[in-house]
Parts: sequence; C-alpha cells; structure tokens
Amino acid sequence: MTLTKTPVIRNRRFSPRNLFETCMALLVLCNYILVIFDLTYIPLRDFWLQGRLQITLLRFNEPIQLGPISFQELQIPPDKPLEIPFVKGIAKYDVVKGIKPYRSTSEYLATVDKLNEIINQKVFNPEFNLQEYRQEIEKILENLRQKSVNMVDNNPFASAEKTGTLEKIKNKMRLRVFKTENVSAKAAFQKFWTWDYLSQNWEKELKFFNQEIQPLIETNYFRPLGEDGRPIDNFEAIDFFFGTIFFWEFMLRTWWIARTHKGLRWREAMLWRWYDIFLFVPIWRWLRFIPTVIRLDQVKIINLRVIKEQAVKGLVALISKDITEIIVLRIINKIQEYIRRGQVEKFIDRSLNGGYNNLNDTNEVIEIFRLVVNSTVDKVLPQVKPEAEALIKYNIEKILSQTPAYQSLLRLPGMKGLKTDLSNRLSSQLYQSFVNIADKITQEDEVFERLLQQLVQRFGQSLAGELQSRHSLERIEMLLIIFLEEVKLNYVQEFSDEDLETILEQTRLLHSKSSEITLVETMNPRRLP
Repeated sequence: MTLTKTPVIRNRRFSPRNLFETCMALLVLCNYILVIFDLTYIPLRDFWLQGRLQITLLRFNEPIQLGPISFQELQIPPDKPLEIPFVKGIAKYDVVKGIKPYRSTSEYLATVDKLNEIINQKVFNPEFNLQEYRQEIEKILENLRQKSVNMVDNNPFASAEKTGTLEKIKNKMRLRVFKTENVSAKAAFQKFWTWDYLSQNWEKELKFFNQEIQPLIETNYFRPLGEDGRPIDNFEAIDFFFGTIFFWEFMLRTWWIARTHKGLRWREAMLWRWYDIFLFVPIWRWLRFIPTVIRLDQVKIINLRVIKEQAVKGLVALISKDITEIIVLRIINKIQEYIRRGQVEKFIDRSLNGGYNNLNDTNEVIEIFRLVVNSTVDKVLPQVKPEAEALIKYNIEKILSQTPAYQSLLRLPGMKGLKTDLSNRLSSQLYQSFVNIADKITQEDEVFERLLQQLVQRFGQSLAGELQSRHSLERIEMLLIIFLEEVKLNYVQEFSDEDLETILEQTRLLHSKSSEITLVETMNPRRLP
C-alpha cells in the first residue's frame, strides 16, 4: 500500500476570497428577504398598516369539556385585536408599490373625523351644549348617510380586490344596529348616522365605529396603472440595483472560470454557475432561494449536508427503479425478438450441422459429467451405501417372490434361508459393481470418452431433429414468448419496487466499512497478509 502525506488544511476563513464570498452571500440573502417581503406586502398590508392581528371568534356546535371547564366559544384575546408594536411604520412601503389613499373612502373618514371633533368637546367639557351645534351635526350626518349609500352601491374596495372587507363592514353595521345580518346594509347605515340613534350614547357608538369600522375602511387603497397597463411598482428600480451587482459578479466569475479551466468556452463557463442567473433575471424572483441557499451553504452559514444526502438518495432511488425496469424489460424484449426472428431454428440447424464454436478444444459436457461422477464416487456413495444396499435388496426380494420357480424351490427342505442369503449377496454385489463402474468412469479412458461423446452428440442431434419439426418448433417459440411476457407482468414490477431505501442504506454501510478498513490499513505500516 502506498502511503501519501495528508495535506495540512489551513484556516482560510479570513482570507480575502472567503470574505468576498461571505459578503456576497449575505447580500444575496438580503435581496431575497426584500423580494419575499415585496411579494407578500400587499396580501399582508392590513397587518403592516395597523400593526394588529384580529383573532376570529371560534364557535363549536357542542360544548367542549376540558376537565372542570366547559366552553362553547373561544376568543383570544377577548373581543380585541392583538396589537403588535413597531409594525405600523412599515406601511410607508406604500410609496414603493405606488399605493395611494382611495379618494371616496378617505373623504368618508375625514367627515367622520369632523363629527368626532365636535363630540369630543362634549366628552372633555360636560358643559358643552350639543344643541347649539345640532344643525352642523345634522349636515355631517346627512353627508355620511349619502356617502354610506354610495360606498355600498359603488364598492370602492373592488379595485383593491378587498370586496370581502366591504362585506365585513356591512355585516358589522347590521349586527350593531339591527342585531341581525338579514337586513339591508343601507338601512343599517341610514339608521346609524342619525341624531336620534347616536344621541342615545354618542361616545359608545362613535367608539364602535372608530374601533371596528374605521380600521377596515382605512385598509382600502388606490393603485394607479402605468403606461404598460400594470399597476405601478417601484420595486423594480430597487431590484435593478441589486441585479446590476449580481450580473457583473456573474460575468466576473464566468471570466475567471474560463481563464482557470483551459479549453472551457464562455457559454460552458456560464453554465458552471447556472443558478446565479436567477439573481438578475427580473422574473420568477421567488426562485432566488436556490442561489441563496447554495451560497449560504458554501460559506458555512448553514449546513445542507443532510438535505443533500437525502436528495441524492431520493434521486438515486427514483432513477434506480426506472433503470431496473428499462434494463430488464429491454433484455426480455430482445429475447422475444430473437425468438420471433427464427433464431431458435437457426440455433438448432447450427447444432445439427456442427456449427458450434469450441474455444478451448475441450468437450465441456464430458468434463462436467466426469467431475460430477468423481464427486459422487469419492464423497457420496460411501455415505449412502447402507441405504442403497437396502433399496437393492428390497427390489431383489420383490422380484424373487414373484418368480414361480423360486417359490417352488423354497418348498424344498433346508431352503428357508435361501431368500435372505441370496438377496444380501446380490444387493452387495450389484452395489459394488455400480461403484466399480463409476470409479472406472472417473479414470482416463480414451475409448470411454469417445463412446460417451458419441452418445451425447447422438442424443443432442436426435433431440434437435425432433424439435426441428415445424409443429414442435412453433409451439416452443409461442410458449417461450408467452412465458417471457408473463415474467414481465409478474416479476419485473416486483423487482423494481423492492425496498431501494434498504439497498441504499446497505450501500452506505458498505462504504462506511470500506472507509474504516482503508483507515486501518493507512495507520498500519505493514501490509496485511
């Protein structure tokens, strides 16, 4: 065994190249986080705008018993949204997506704010007289009634694909005013925005609107279209900055790969890191997770060894199954095609006409026969001698008992033991004769070999001649083809569906043992015997 010096691995963690790779990996990660945030911003805009999560009330058909506690509805937190701090500022990203406040809903909320200013004076100053401002309040309420009807009829939420939000507003107003959802939403708004209804408890009713209805209306927005017919999106300008960096880095890597590997063309060098193309292509941006994960793994920020091993195992298992089916089916199909072309008949003709090619001038049939007989004489016959003599004795006694002359001979005086002595002697002599003949067969005898070869050749020619008859040959070919078809249907699928995971695990253990043996041999300077 040749011993090689193990190279010393130096710590290159803080080398300039490693530092560059780490910085680029982090930049790719930042870009991917920004891409995911941009893709999910509009679906999650309500959360970014208000910074709270509304947990829906859960109602159960039957009470649920948990120990001593029984409940039929569950709401966490009770009747209040979950506030998340430090989130509302993120809604400034509306500028990037080209989002603007919707004019009609903004005017609606501005009118409500005017009403709140007047009512708040009453709240903070008990001596404030609302009757003095009734005429102004009535005008505001009439304006709100008209705007509410327009909102229900025109559905300003449709352009932002938030029609469901409008339905939620209508349902809340129905339940608040009429305690049921089976009424007109317009009637609910018309009744809510009246002096008689609100004067029952100005503070409570306006608090309901400000906490339940106003946040839903605030989520509506308007997004103008650009000249290309799509909604305005300024994220492309931000992504263009990152894409330019990644493009020139890709070109620099391509130049370096083509320069380092002689004979490698630029197109082939580009395919060397094909996954980096997703970083500067402005479509399918979500696919950038591929280069992101690869780069983070390369700089050891994450470890994908287990995932890569499982992926390789799964791929090998899938390919192995398909390859197994293809190879076995192809072999069987070739054999069937071989039979259909009449190759069986040609093989028989070649056997009859002496067209068989002998590679070593040895008759393998005779040699195999001699080896089998030799093993039988030396090992098998001495062990089965008692059983063989018993079998021969039984047959001799059976034959003698059926002979009339022998039956007559037994009637003579002194002949009672003749049967036993005769059968013992004959069985022993016959068995010994068989052993002697078999022993002579194992000896070198040119005459015996010639006669045996003539017997084998004649037997083969006779069998081939009989099989060559048209009826027998066609029958054999048909049966062979059907048999191979049954093999394909019954066994090929089972063979390909066997537990490939077990095979892969055995392969892994085999490689592990081979590595251990190699390690032991390397540590031992002496060769193994």
